[in-house]
Amino acid sequence: MALQITDVLVLLAAAFVPSLVYLVWIRNTERYSREPYSRLLRIFAYGAVISVIIAVVIEAALIALLNMNFERVTDVLGHNPNLGSLLLAVIIAPFAEEFTKSIGVLRNRRFIAELEDGIVFGAAAGLGFAATENLLYEGNAYFSDGAKAFIATAIIRSLSSALLHASTTSVIGLGIARSTRQGKSWLPYYLAGVAMHGIFNLAASFGSLSESKLGPSAYLIGLVAAFAIAVVGISMVRAKIRYLDKQQPRYG
Repeated sequence: MALQITDVLVLLAAAFVPSLVYLVWIRNTERYSREPYSRLLRIFAYGAVISVIIAVVIEAALIALLNMNFERVTDVLGHNPNLGSLLLAVIIAPFAEEFTKSIGVLRNRRFIAELEDGIVFGAAAGLGFAATENLLYEGNAYFSDGAKAFIATAIIRSLSSALLHASTTSVIGLGIARSTRQGKSWLPYYLAGVAMHGIFNLAASFGSLSESKLGPSAYLIGLVAAFAIAVVGISMVRAKIRYLDKQQPRYG
């Protein structure tokens, strides 16, 4: 399939517009002292470019290390044809991606004046990462299976993966804000974000892992579970922003 300029524009719009709309939505959850778009867009761009590149490098290194020691791993975890894919989705990718997205928040921690700033910064970094990841998945669907597969992939990922990336890095952003403003460790928040990401990926992989036992319904079960995790996560994030924002008039 020859690549046309219209194809590129459609792919970019499908991947980036939903994430940018979500960024506006999350930013405007805060009523007082909203962050300037210029700063949020810089964090978004960092997540979309630098975080993705670093994550790819880290994941490639960890996959190579896993392959070198795969026999030892199977001795411990058992022999399963899906083991490598499962470890990548549930452990390697969450640890690597949440770390690289967090860098975007850490680089801007000097601008954190209140705790909800860290949440919004985390959402910006996560949504930038999600936009580029969605571009890759949606582009692959389009060129491999055509327009219908592209549309389905774009809808599913915009309603699940984009929200998931925003939610998990928002949790870490709150931890970084507490570290900056209150001197607390943000490690527990990082691990919480990794756990959320891993559980989501496990749900999203449920179909391929369980198809032989449950049939095609396994994919629907996994999709519904992943969607629920993403929606609950972003709902909790916005609720936390609103709660913290209400303290602003009282505490300044």
